[in-house]
Amino acid sequence: MRLYAQTPARRSRQILADLIAAALIYAAVKLALVVHDAIGRLADPGRKAESAGNSLSDGLVDAGDAASKVPFVGGQLKKQLGSAAEAGTGLADAGRSLQDTVGHVATLTTVVLIVIPVVFVLLLWLPPRLRWIRRSAVTRRLAADPGGADLLALRVLTGSQRALAAVPAPPGGLAEAWRRGDEQVIADLAAIGLRQAGLRA
Repeated sequence: MRLYAQTPARRSRQILADLIAAALIYAAVKLALVVHDAIGRLADPGRKAESAGNSLSDGLVDAGDAASKVPFVGGQLKKQLGSAAEAGTGLADAGRSLQDTVGHVATLTTVVLIVIPVVFVLLLWLPPRLRWIRRSAVTRRLAADPGGADLLALRVLTGSQRALAAVPAPPGGLAEAWRRGDEQVIADLAAIGLRQAGLRA
C-alpha cells in the first residue's frame, strides 16, 4: 500500500494537505486545552470558599470544644458554635459544588472544541486520501496484470482528451492504434494512466 504518489507534484500536494490537516488538528487541541485552563480558573473562588468554609468549621468546632469546659453555659456555647460550624461546612460544600460545575463545563467545552474541528478536518481530508490510496493500489495491480496496460490505455482513451495531446497520434488515430494492439501507443497511454494516478510507469 502506497501512502504518497510517486510523481513529485502530486506527492507535494499530498504532503502539504497532510501537514495542514495535522496542524489544524493540533491547533484545535491546543485551543481546547487553553480554553479548558481558562474555564478551570473560574473554579478558584470555589476552592477559596471550600478552604474558608473548612477553616471556619474547624475553628468553630475547636472553639466549641474549648467552650464546653466553661461552667454552667459550656454545653449551650458548644451547641451554638456547632450550629455556626455547620454554616462553615455549608460554605465548603458550596465551594466544592462550584468546582464540580466548573470542571464539568470545562470538560464538556474541551470535548466540543476538539471533536467538532477534528471531525470537520477528517471529513475534508481523509476521504480523498483514502480514495487515492485505493485508486493507486487498483491502478498498480491493473498495470501489473497481464493485459492491464490495455485496460489502462482504454481508460485514458475514454477519459479527458487533454491528456491525449502528449501522445503522438499514429495514422488512423489513437483509438484505432489501440484496437490494432499497437504496443507503443498502448504503453504511452498506460504511462499516462499511471501518471494520472500519481504513479511512475
